[in-house]
Formats: sequence, C-alpha cells, structure tokens
Amino acid sequence: MVNSIKKIIPKFVFSFYHKTLALLANFVYRSPSDKLIVIGVTGTSGKSTVVQLIANLLQAAGFKVGATSTIFFKVDKKEVINDKKMTMIGRFALQKKISQMVQANCQYAIIETTSQGIEQFRHLGINYDILVFTNLHPEHIEAHGGFENYKNAKLKLFARLKDLPKKIIAGQMIRKTAIINLDDEHSEDFLNNWAEVKYGFTQTNASGEQIKVVRADKVVVDGSGSEFEVNKTPFRLKILGRHNIYNALAAISVGMSQGLTLMKISQIISEIRGIAGRMEFIDKGQSFKVVVDYAFEPKAMQALYQTVKLIPHRRIIHVLGSTGGGRDVSRRAELGKLAGNNADYAIVTNEDPYDEDPDKIIDQVAQGSIEVGKILNENLFKILDRRQAIAKAIGLAQADDLVLITGKGSEQAIVVKNNKKISWDDRQVVIEELEKK
Repeated sequence: MVNSIKKIIPKFVFSFYHKTLALLANFVYRSPSDKLIVIGVTGTSGKSTVVQLIANLLQAAGFKVGATSTIFFKVDKKEVINDKKMTMIGRFALQKKISQMVQANCQYAIIETTSQGIEQFRHLGINYDILVFTNLHPEHIEAHGGFENYKNAKLKLFARLKDLPKKIIAGQMIRKTAIINLDDEHSEDFLNNWAEVKYGFTQTNASGEQIKVVRADKVVVDGSGSEFEVNKTPFRLKILGRHNIYNALAAISVGMSQGLTLMKISQIISEIRGIAGRMEFIDKGQSFKVVVDYAFEPKAMQALYQTVKLIPHRRIIHVLGSTGGGRDVSRRAELGKLAGNNADYAIVTNEDPYDEDPDKIIDQVAQGSIEVGKILNENLFKILDRRQAIAKAIGLAQADDLVLITGKGSEQAIVVKNNKKISWDDRQVVIEELEKK
C-alpha cells in the first residue's frame, strides 16, 4: 500500500512531509538537542557498537548519558532494548527521547544516524556537535538508487554541521567536531566538510592536514580480543575482531575530544566485555560454542569470519539469511558464497522477508553456496522456519564445533508481509533449543 502511494505522489511531496514532521517535532519538544552535547554516529557497519562504546566510556567517566541505537535506548541509567525494528525512530519519538535525556540531566546524547533516516529528514531539528564516520561500503543500494546516492546521504549530515547553531553548555562553548575513519577509501569526502576540530583514527600510517590523528600501533589480535597502543598508552580490548579496534578508536577519539586522558580511556575500555548481539557467545554448558552476530552484508561477514578463525574450533556451522525483501538483491549470492567457502555446513533460513517471497530469497542465497561447491541436503540446507534452522545447527554440532548465527543479533522481531512483526530474539531461541539438546 505504502509503496503504491509512493509511486503516485511526487518525491518532493514526501520530502516536504518528512521535513515538516521533523521541524514540528523539534518545535513541540522545544529543541531539546540544544541543551546537551549531541554525538551522531554514521557509516555502514559498526555504528551500534560505537554508540555503545561511547556511552559506556562517558558514563564510566562520570557523565550522564543518553543514547539511541539499533540495539538499545538509554536515558541515564535506564536502558531498554530497541524493539522497534528501526534504528532512527520516528521524529516525534526521537525528539521525545532526547527531551527525556534533558529532563534526566544528561550531558550527552548519542544518536545512531542512518542514511535512510537522513533521507527522511529524521536528523532535521537535531543540533549535532560531534559527528563520527565509521566506514562506507555498499548497503541499502536499491533503497537509495545507487552507491553515490547512499554516500551522499551520509555526507549531507557532515555538510550540515557548519549551519548548526553553536552551544554553550555548563559555561563552555562546544566545538563542532568531526571524527573520521582515515583508513576508509571514502574518508577524504567526509574530511572535506567543515568542522572546527577534526580527528582521524587509523590502524595504518594515514594522516592529514590539521587533523588530530588517533593511531593504533603494535596491534595484536587473538581469540580473546586485541592489544594495541595509542600514543604509547596500552589498550586491551576484550571485544573480538580487528574491525572492533576501529570501533574502539572511534570511541577513544570521542573521549579525547571531551578532555579525557588516554590512560583513563584505556582503563574504561579494558572493562567493556561485549555488545549485545555482536559476537555474543551463548553458553549453557554445551560442548560446542554458539555465537550470535548481527552481520548481514558481505564486508561485515568477511570481518566476522576473520574473527571466527581466531577462535579455536573444529567445524563451523553457519545459520544465515539475507536481511530482507527488496533490499540489495545482489548481495544474496555473495553471502551464500562466503558461507559456502568458510563454513563446513551452511543453513540458509528466513530473516526479514517483508513483502518478498522468503523462499525466493533463500534460494538466491543458497545458489551462491552451491556455486562454490556446497551440496544441498549434505552440507547445505534450506530451512524456511528460523527456529528449525537454529535447531538443525545445534543438532549437527559436536564437541568443539562453532555454531554461527547471523543476521539479526539482538533484534526483537522478524518482519513479514504487510510490515507485520513477529516477536523474535535469536539469543533466546538458541537458549531454548540448547535446553532441549
């Protein structure tokens, strides 16, 4: 119904509608983002982890913090899981959440800011002070009509920084700040936008003019996390994967921009043990490992496999889908190939089909696995029911195997036809199926 209406009504009408709602919401809640320091986090992957790391860092440093992300909503010490199946919630809901942060005397609001949210002007009326760019690779391409449109949506957020009003918080002028992943091939596009202060984080020798570089040196990555140094200050990160060093560097850059010492940041970072639904181990005393992760696009899946290979295991049994109907069809076979090449068993299942035929999605993913040598019903299975797929993986698992379940992480629903949401949590289903074994 909604898609049919979109085809009839000109795009500028929708743009006007979205803008009006955003500005009205900001007016109704009396511009709450003017009253605290707002940190926006955008990019293709790592956004939610970076939001969580920044929130934990600032809170442990003694600040009151609010946050909204794919994973959770936070207002000071009150934290609830995000069950909306939406990262940037509706304009009124988002402004209300920021208003609640102000009422709770939060000094910071951390907002995970998506390209689709930007295109729908959900960011309008939010007075950002610090913007973080994690990385950029193909995602939501069909929704945006191409990669350049997708990139430009992200760039709109940074371009707007120069037009946002300056703030005085607790008697201090807040400087508009950009924090950029220098190792991303598109970093220059983001660095070219104005900011009073620019930080660049890197694991290489990347640098730039008038940029405060935050570099991870002497990097060691293993199956329990990683170690590295920043300006000769040692860091120990207990979250697995080299890609999470980038996420940690983004948070470290934010901490430095807010006057925290590297030693203080290191002490706090070393205590963070995990992020919900991101490389989350489910342990009910079984003889094999079970990991639930959010990865649903090729780059993230490649990074996940690199991490998994550092964890001692015998065989990998991978349960995967392909995000959802109407989204980036081209990546389906690619995901299937990744699972086919890296897992001993691939089990392709339903994820979020929306209005598309879920069997068709599964077939397209499975075909990628078949093309790289997987054999249907021997080491490749197509199981529509996600619970049954997870049960199959657990049933196949033997001592020292690793069961990998990807695509949803800590999400709280499967979305099917007509935007109907079916209550769901991979982690809870895993627990229930392990208890049956």
